[in-house]
Amino acid sequence: MPPEGLKRAARPRDAASLVLVRRGGGAIEVLMGQRNAKHRFMPESYVFPGGRVDAKDGRLDFGVPLKPYVLQKLSKSCTPGRAMALALAAIRETYEETGLMVGRPLPADRSNGAPPQVPEAWLPFSAAGLAPAVDALHYIARAITPPFRPMRFHARFFMVDADLATGELGGSGELEFLRWLPIAEALTLPVPGITERVLKEVDRLMAGPHELEDPARPVMAYRTLHRKHVHFHD
Repeated sequence: MPPEGLKRAARPRDAASLVLVRRGGGAIEVLMGQRNAKHRFMPESYVFPGGRVDAKDGRLDFGVPLKPYVLQKLSKSCTPGRAMALALAAIRETYEETGLMVGRPLPADRSNGAPPQVPEAWLPFSAAGLAPAVDALHYIARAITPPFRPMRFHARFFMVDADLATGELGGSGELEFLRWLPIAEALTLPVPGITERVLKEVDRLMAGPHELEDPARPVMAYRTLHRKHVHFHD
């Protein structure tokens, strides 16, 4: 039962974020922006692009598979179909919030267009002859918002090389002050606790990239149990 005076905890909604990484002047840089002060969830915090899974994300097939280890790890907390929807959501939200398309040329058997009846959100990809590069995503972490917060998410964090991103930095305006930040500088900004943990994990993995490709690499996971933050691995 929730504490007296509080409503029952909201059910977490599936969400996904994407960490775009590049090397700038020898340092590892990530793309981040600041959430508007009017947002109900994490206002004024610096975060990676991302957001909720759309129902239409799970109905698309661009002919590009997830990395086998990514599918296997994601499937510990969702169905294989939902795993693909999460990866697609991370790329779609990144485009909407930053103006950057993380994609590859459409496979030869899809060269006449992306899936039929493409939702409006994906039309820029099909118009550019691109399929979302879900096969390039690395799965870094997942976290569930603590109970009794007004909004809760079961967020998965992916990482991808910024070389696969095309377009001009801009987006919808949902994220303000979009910029590439060295990880050390990003850690000095007002970031949520889970964002800090993901930044440190990205920094660690980029220092030894062989581990990033290791299918046995554990994925960080966070949740709250009995009012305590619990850290474990998938």
